[in-house]
Amino acid sequence: MCPPAGEYFEDTLAAASPDLLRTMIREFAQRMMDAEVEQICGAGYGEVSDQRVNTRNGYRTRPWDTRAGSIELAVPRLRSGSYFPDFLLDKRRRAERALTSVVATSYLLGVSTRRVEKLAESMGITSLSKSQVSVMAAELDGMVEQFRSRPLDGGPYTFVWIDALTQKVREGGRTVSVHALVATGVNADGHREILGLDVTSSEDGAGWLAFLRGLVARGLSGVELVVSDCHAGLRDAIAATLPGASWQRCRAHYARNLLCRVPKSAQPWVATMLRTVFEQPDAASVYAQHRHVVEALEAKYPAAAEHLDQARDDILAFTAFPKAVWRQVWSNNPQERLNKEIRRRTDVVGIFPNREAILRLVGAVLAEQSDEWTEQRRYMGREILAECRKKTNSKNETNDAKVNIEAIAS
Repeated sequence: MCPPAGEYFEDTLAAASPDLLRTMIREFAQRMMDAEVEQICGAGYGEVSDQRVNTRNGYRTRPWDTRAGSIELAVPRLRSGSYFPDFLLDKRRRAERALTSVVATSYLLGVSTRRVEKLAESMGITSLSKSQVSVMAAELDGMVEQFRSRPLDGGPYTFVWIDALTQKVREGGRTVSVHALVATGVNADGHREILGLDVTSSEDGAGWLAFLRGLVARGLSGVELVVSDCHAGLRDAIAATLPGASWQRCRAHYARNLLCRVPKSAQPWVATMLRTVFEQPDAASVYAQHRHVVEALEAKYPAAAEHLDQARDDILAFTAFPKAVWRQVWSNNPQERLNKEIRRRTDVVGIFPNREAILRLVGAVLAEQSDEWTEQRRYMGREILAECRKKTNSKNETNDAKVNIEAIAS
């Protein structure tokens, strides 16, 4: 008697070895075929009956691809006529449906086509080619395109993080580098959300402008602050497509750029001094400490001091918002963690066959991540987001503080 379906039964099946599952499936299929042949013959195997209309004539073996692997079945033969089970006539479509989820998931995890083929062989399926793998993995294209083109109706998106990842792809008979542009944001509910993905030939102003225009066309609105590294042309693209939004240069990326302008022996001291700027309790103190660090650098490293002075407004844009969100918006670290997860999948592939393959894999990873964020707790509270959107007074106070500091310094 078959055990009832339930948690225990499902766990038992999940823990069963592939050999056991294949044996169970084979025995069940053999019983099904025996029952069908008995009905066709009008009598059971070896049974003498006046109702018999046909007799058996041995067996012939046929492979059957299942979720548990390829199974060799003994199909009964008849003296008169022929018999073939319906589930074997449909075997190719069944095998494809059974394998699609496995192969597509493996591709999503960054497994190359050759490795996916080996994976199928380890499951007991030996008739899987690289072209079949690509066709099966293409099932993700529809889902990814729907995700990339969905309307951005969860706004206003107060904060947006943007970054670019370099990937290698084969084009025109050679391997070239392209850039995957990724944007994330915090929606009105306080959850993080993947906003967009695109692949461009170069990381320049034209690429960023087209990318941001696409986001705006899909509904991106209410952006107060964009956080990113100092990508070429990005600031102009932000000004052209997101009027009213300010730009925060990632403090971590900027620190590395600043340290390149001082001797290696002085880098620990300069890094410590720079960190003190971000450890202040309020906006006025942040700007005052920034001025102090610039003055401390001028004596020994004037080039670094000038670089830090010119970058003041870019790296201190976070001060226009409540201190409760400073740690979340003064760097691109949230995006960097997402990039690390993407690279964990793409590094396995190495060189992509085309740009569509990049969009497929990275898009599927981002769609999965966006779903996980939706189920997690809010990244920012609704109250703090409402306070951030009312930052006009805060901006004025910050500007007044800068004017006072500059007056004292002069």
